[in-house]
Amino acid sequence: MVKLDVITTRGGDGGETSLGDGARVRKDAPRIEAIGAVDEANAAVGLLRLHTTGEEDAALARVQNGLFDLGADLCVPGEGGGRLRIGAPHVAALDAMTAAANEGLPPLTSFVLPGGTPAAAAAHLARTVARRAERAVVRLAAEEPVNPDALRYLNRLSDLLFVLSRRLNDSGGRDVLWTPGSGA
Repeated sequence: MVKLDVITTRGGDGGETSLGDGARVRKDAPRIEAIGAVDEANAAVGLLRLHTTGEEDAALARVQNGLFDLGADLCVPGEGGGRLRIGAPHVAALDAMTAAANEGLPPLTSFVLPGGTPAAAAAHLARTVARRAERAVVRLAAEEPVNPDALRYLNRLSDLLFVLSRRLNDSGGRDVLWTPGSGA
């Protein structure tokens, strides 16, 4: 388990930080950008949880733990090793959550705009932040080896958050549908 007695270490005052393997990197390195984007997604899911209860809240609690696992995975370079890694079970759990949330929702007849209920709007915001995290991990993967399940996890997460937004919009009844050409 982690034990943190001192939060202010001053170790990052010069613009560098430590990875999980002890290596020092610049705070604007692609790996740190990816870790930060995953942290932002976790915070957005935390805000979404203010609007959920029961099974939805329990699922999002699992997501938050999964995102922290993903951050731990990303903080150690490489694809394998003995460290905590996101794996197929994490991705399968998201798939199962998405399928459960999608049960009973009416089929889409249009693209959905972010909005509707406050809960759905929060889910849409979390979805877009998760997509940003996915793009950051894609950029990192273009430069360094990254666990492929990290990308799968983030891709599936945005799917889950979209489906949850519909569920939180009174099972799609309050979805805000896109009207092409009406923005002019």
